[in-house]
Amino acid sequence: MASKTKYVEREIPQISLHDFEHRIDDISAEMCAAAESVGFFAVKDHGLSEDEVQSMFSVSESFFSLPDTTKATVPWSPQNVGWEKMSQVRPSTGAADTKESYQLQFGENMAQSLKFMHRVQGVSEKLMLCLARGLGFDDDYFVRYHDVSRPDSQSTLRLLHYYETPKTNDGIIRHRAGAHADWGFLTLLFQQSGQSGLEICPGREVVTEYALGDEWTKVEFQPGLIVCNIGDLLMSWSDDRFKSTYHRVKAPSEEGDYFGERYSIAFFNQPVKDAIIQGPKKKYPAVTGEEFNRAAMEKYYGALKEKLKAKENTKVAEMKVLPVEAVA
Repeated sequence: MASKTKYVEREIPQISLHDFEHRIDDISAEMCAAAESVGFFAVKDHGLSEDEVQSMFSVSESFFSLPDTTKATVPWSPQNVGWEKMSQVRPSTGAADTKESYQLQFGENMAQSLKFMHRVQGVSEKLMLCLARGLGFDDDYFVRYHDVSRPDSQSTLRLLHYYETPKTNDGIIRHRAGAHADWGFLTLLFQQSGQSGLEICPGREVVTEYALGDEWTKVEFQPGLIVCNIGDLLMSWSDDRFKSTYHRVKAPSEEGDYFGERYSIAFFNQPVKDAIIQGPKKKYPAVTGEEFNRAAMEKYYGALKEKLKAKENTKVAEMKVLPVEAVA
């Protein structure tokens, strides 16, 4: 059984995009302050209606209600699209997340989903303008590098379905989404009422480190809010000024823990492949968007291999100290 989680109160700033054109400077200041201190913030008055969001959740639930044999006809592919089930293993846990997901890219022939993606992209571009201004770049600097009309666009929409956990705690820790930092630019997350579970753990100071703290803060659902978090790529692009924060979807591991089904939708803003990633102070060498993602994946899988190797070594050590009768 895992040790009891230590929770602390942290403010997750809520930023209104109301009257955006006339309030850009104020909004930019609020957003950059949140990016520097917490790495998470929520936006409201963003222009997306609750009907639009719930309509997309209906699409998601309809897809995940299909038989696995049907969903398997659109399998996860090297193009970073498609369906996966219980296949995402985190370096922090060495175990698969208890979820399934379906990832979409721009250009796919799914009219309702594509319309929603363009609507979220419009919100993202407002956030990009503010973040660029805060870093001293031209207002359209990040927007140009996230042009979803280009064939090498890497932004994606991920539909997520977390499985219900047993009502009786059986001592097994089922990681819904193990602790991780997103490696992209900026993530926009949609949640549903009564299906919270998102938790954050700030404290990572530089993008090249993988240090993880142990004090968590719950991010509860509130209607009309889009929860946003900085990714590793933007942390690097800001010379570590903006923080890529660790987060997870809570695993039922303590007395009384039980979680029903959970659906969420994540929009991952990723720059085009030939984008030049380098902060205004040039703290890190310039790389392309494609090179950054490749390096991030290599780092991720390297950390995962180390975790799995350590777990295997622990198992071997435990077997060696067992009495003969226990292994006979």
